[in-house]
Amino acid sequence: MKRRDFITLLGGAAAWPGAARAQQPAMPVVGFLDARSQDAVRERLRAFRQGLKDSGYVEGENVTIMYRFAENQIDRLPDLAADLVRHRAAVIATAGDDVALAAKAATTTIPIVFIVSQDPVKLGLVTSIARPGANVTGINFFSGELVAKRLEILRELVPGAARVALLVNRSSTPNTETTLRDAEAAARAMRLQIQVFDAGTRQDIEAAFTSFVRERPDALFVATDPFFTTRQVQIINLAARHAIPTAFPNRESTEIGGLMSYGASISDAWRQSGAYVGKILKGAKPADLPVVQSSKFELVINVSTARMLGLTVPQTLLVAADEVIE
Repeated sequence: MKRRDFITLLGGAAAWPGAARAQQPAMPVVGFLDARSQDAVRERLRAFRQGLKDSGYVEGENVTIMYRFAENQIDRLPDLAADLVRHRAAVIATAGDDVALAAKAATTTIPIVFIVSQDPVKLGLVTSIARPGANVTGINFFSGELVAKRLEILRELVPGAARVALLVNRSSTPNTETTLRDAEAAARAMRLQIQVFDAGTRQDIEAAFTSFVRERPDALFVATDPFFTTRQVQIINLAARHAIPTAFPNRESTEIGGLMSYGASISDAWRQSGAYVGKILKGAKPADLPVVQSSKFELVINVSTARMLGLTVPQTLLVAADEVIE
């Protein structure tokens, strides 16, 4: 073999690895959109990634996740959704009713997987639960629809209650309208008086609890809202300071000192969302994936908090509870 031919052969061999790398497909990008901060949903994101992993996708290995958080500024959601569209995300995953609506308004072609607490048909996200149609599907964890049951359990824990404060965030219109309607109907059936307090900022929450000193409600019912998730430590601390029995929609609040929670398993909903994103990355079409309706509901009671409030938890609730925190 001539020396020139040998050098040419070596040069070609050296180019092979680079050529192989160039032919490797780029990792798909999953856009993730949330109204809160990353810290506020850190544990939930673990469940989302687990769902992806169950479907064969591991962040940083064969999928990239592009996170966009609105930091509780709802008006930023349209721009953040549009940014994910500009980056050509393969799928956009969302958490929160307002967030899903912002994503849907941003694209009619990129698949969207939502996590919502309200009926997605009534929200206008899908045409039906069984056949979502278009580019949107996801998980409905029913938290909004469980308002009456949560209020009933709170009444059992505080049997002498006559007046209940209802904490809502009116800037979150889909959640608030449903919560008010369901809570007022349930309260009438139980002969409870409901007083509504609106809070969309940290200062609003402080002001609401200051009003409680004057209004003296027997208990507090916290509505389902992403903002309240970010402020759960503040709400729990104020409830303890003012000795107000408080009901929450998610177990995380009860685990860190809230009195009780009743609702669908949030971590399970986020895991299912990750699994749906994985299915779409493998070629499934959102229109053909039925909306998953949560079937796992959790009653969590913090007995330690009940004792501090001078409450005795009925044996029936202790038996029914999925978890009792001592």
